[in-house]
Amino acid sequence: MSSAYGVAAVLLVVMATVLIGAFGIRLSRTTSDFYVASRTVSPLWNASAIGGEYLSGASFLGIAGLILAYGADMLWLPVGWTGGYLVLLVLVSAPLRRSGAYTLPDFAEARLESMAVRRTASVLVVLIGWLYLMPQFQSAGLVLRGVTGAPVWAGGVLVAVVVAVNVLSGGMRSITFVQAFQYWLKLTALALPLMFALFAWHADGRPDIVRDGLPVFAEKTTVTFATDVTIEVEQTVWVSVSGTLDGRAANGPVTLTEGAHRVRHDATMTFPAGTAVPHVDNLPALTDHEWALPLQGRDHPVYATYSLILATFLGTMGLPHVLVRFYTNPDGRAARRTTLVVLSLLGAFYLLPAVYGALGRLYTPELLMTGRTDAVVLTLPGRLIGGTLGELLTALVAAGAFAAFLSTSSGLTVSVAGVIGQDILGGGVRAFRVATVLAVIAPLALAMVARALAVADVVGLAFAVAASSFCPLLVLGIWWRRLTTVGAMAGLLAGGGLAGVAVAATIIGGPYGGWWGALLAQPAAWTVPISFIVMIVVSLATPRKVPPGVARTMVRLHTPETLKVDRGNWHPRSA
Repeated sequence: MSSAYGVAAVLLVVMATVLIGAFGIRLSRTTSDFYVASRTVSPLWNASAIGGEYLSGASFLGIAGLILAYGADMLWLPVGWTGGYLVLLVLVSAPLRRSGAYTLPDFAEARLESMAVRRTASVLVVLIGWLYLMPQFQSAGLVLRGVTGAPVWAGGVLVAVVVAVNVLSGGMRSITFVQAFQYWLKLTALALPLMFALFAWHADGRPDIVRDGLPVFAEKTTVTFATDVTIEVEQTVWVSVSGTLDGRAANGPVTLTEGAHRVRHDATMTFPAGTAVPHVDNLPALTDHEWALPLQGRDHPVYATYSLILATFLGTMGLPHVLVRFYTNPDGRAARRTTLVVLSLLGAFYLLPAVYGALGRLYTPELLMTGRTDAVVLTLPGRLIGGTLGELLTALVAAGAFAAFLSTSSGLTVSVAGVIGQDILGGGVRAFRVATVLAVIAPLALAMVARALAVADVVGLAFAVAASSFCPLLVLGIWWRRLTTVGAMAGLLAGGGLAGVAVAATIIGGPYGGWWGALLAQPAAWTVPISFIVMIVVSLATPRKVPPGVARTMVRLHTPETLKVDRGNWHPRSA
């Protein structure tokens, strides 16, 4: 793709983000404006903003890449990420809005009347937010390098600066306008190029996606390696190599025998048409028939699939940047209407990435060899359409990808800064602005030093932590009056702590093989039950620790606003 088109696309998104955010400055004056937009956001605006911040780089790029590599199993990701809002609608959305809180720690303090539980919730909010932000910055760097040739660190810094400026300027009200615009930009950036790609596929004779054997290069293909990789060759093949292969410099024809081969960055390989595509060593070698079937390509696939389902369905309600949106609705009824609209918007969006992944199996199989499967959405329009139109469509996709990074990062920054500003810096607009800088610096630094993983994998780990900590707290806190302070604290520490250990082990030392690898890479199946069990058992064992004001709190959570029942004397500390 022309770097000029890429630069122009990214700059247009950045300028639009800043200008729309600047509009919110005129309307943001009070603390309530900065934290929850004074609770005056309509359901359609709020739903569009939720779609904007929820559809991160994992949704825009990661799902298509995982479907390209792993096949049908990964369809559970869009199903779970959408279904999580249905669980949220049924169990959480309206009571959470009626709580009157600004943040998750506010809710924890109101329900359990404990500063210790509030502080624990604050730590978890910050950790989940940073874990979610880190891959956004990393992926932004890879995308910007791919479309403009800029250094990897530049994309993350650009996203961090733009997000910080917007959040510092207008808080939640400003971000609401920005994220609503970015949802519709992301939908257009996927839908329009996909329409042209499907026309090109039809003109190509509609070749079958599922064929016999491994994916093959349909024509003579040159592959460039941006990083050091180890590839697994399934069938011996003659290739032309320029660069370092297996520790030796090569410049000409080479025989790639079956087995593993080490390729240095900046090397190129040219494969003849009809050659089976080698795969990077951390991806499975799936035939097309295996790729199209569920429960293939991973260790202990039944466990991994059910754990993924549990994390995605229950993790949504525990994401701080999602929950803070429900505090911006005028009342509980509006919160429910917002959730219904969100389900429609997410369902429309998630129809698209799977098609990119399937077409990528036909037209961009070399991504299985370089390991950059997340790039299939960026690569496919130029490969299928070509010419100026292909470059323009690729630039549009790049703009959508940057919109994904900016919108999700904005929502996460608001939620993390809200917690830091209230619980550490004492509340107020000035504290919120200082907290915003702290909220983006830490994950940006982590993104610079941590090893890069697939964006959807890291986001999936954040979902597992959220499902193991805040999901039990919200469900039991809203629907079980016997939850005690000690029980809630024990469950948060057990579930959140164990999930956090699994995440750290996976990021720092993984991937692991066998049962240990499956348990650590997909921890939700055992950490979520542990958290629920610990909260319930410890609460039953400590009945005297039930908060004295629980009856009033439960009435406030479950009574419709139209009845105008006394909401009690509790208010968020920053109100």
